[in-house]
Amino acid sequence: MSAIRPTTVEVETSLRLVAPDATSLPVRASLRYDPVDPYAVHVLFHAESAGGEAVSWSFARELLVTGLDEPAGIGDVRVWPWATPRGDFVALALSSPDGNALFEVPRSVLVRFLRRTYVVVPRGRETDHLDVDAAVNRLLAGR
Repeated sequence: MSAIRPTTVEVETSLRLVAPDATSLPVRASLRYDPVDPYAVHVLFHAESAGGEAVSWSFARELLVTGLDEPAGIGDVRVWPWATPRGDFVALALSSPDGNALFEVPRSVLVRFLRRTYVVVPRGRETDHLDVDAAVNRLLAGR
């Protein structure tokens, strides 16, 4: 008898890329959670041009949770509450050797997304969904 595999959570949304002059541009993105990788969330930024590839960033689900209420993260990914006249947002700052980007994410979208991830894998139960053997095999296959 095979075990039922929990479903992946994916939410399509629009983020705002904040430019250095404080103007912002809409960016299509997906928030994704796969219980096969229970500690991580993924943000996929969709290319506007046909044939363009999505860019994916992965980081700890707990970082996103903490960043809803207080500054969190160091290095490549930082998250913090961001209140504007337009409402409550969460700032998502990403850094790479290619550059830096600051995004506004609607707080309500993140809260709903995270609630859905906790239905699939409850907070504190991530190890119940972690298949260490499969993770090691994936790592060794990439050699």
